[in-house]
Amino acid sequence: MSQLKSNKKFKWALDFNQKNKTQATEIPSPPGYCPLANTSYTESSKEADSNLLLIKKLWDVALGPLKQVPMNLFIMYMAGNSISIFPIMMVGMLIVRPVKALFSTQSTFKMVEGTQAVGQKFVYIIGNIVNIFLALYKCQSMGLLPTHSSDWLAFEEPITRVEYVGGGLSML
Repeated sequence: MSQLKSNKKFKWALDFNQKNKTQATEIPSPPGYCPLANTSYTESSKEADSNLLLIKKLWDVALGPLKQVPMNLFIMYMAGNSISIFPIMMVGMLIVRPVKALFSTQSTFKMVEGTQAVGQKFVYIIGNIVNIFLALYKCQSMGLLPTHSSDWLAFEEPITRVEYVGGGLSML
């Protein structure tokens, strides 16, 4: 009885022990597969691909500070305008990180050469300067920047507001 079961062929079963005259070349390749023998992949095309990959990676590094601008705007919004430890730390980080990045621009782009090197460095520097301006704007909106003469001179009276606006109505 066990002999009958072993000889019985199942519809979806494959027997790998049986020697067939079928070779691997007779089986069609799966879609999207092309064997290495058919491709003409030379050293110059490998080098061009690596150069393109390096250029793409360096553009990602150059655009990094500009990609941080929306995140920094959201962090500034969430920190609020009060003078407390959390907003002060956020503003400090907003200023310190781009300044450090500007001083390390040469080491960041030490492997850059070619026609796009100047553009990549320029975009990187502009992105960091935009982040510094965002930090300075946040300092100004928190009242930390000395923008009036009363901030510098002790005998000068602070500016008194003539009008207060709240909810779109003028209140005197």
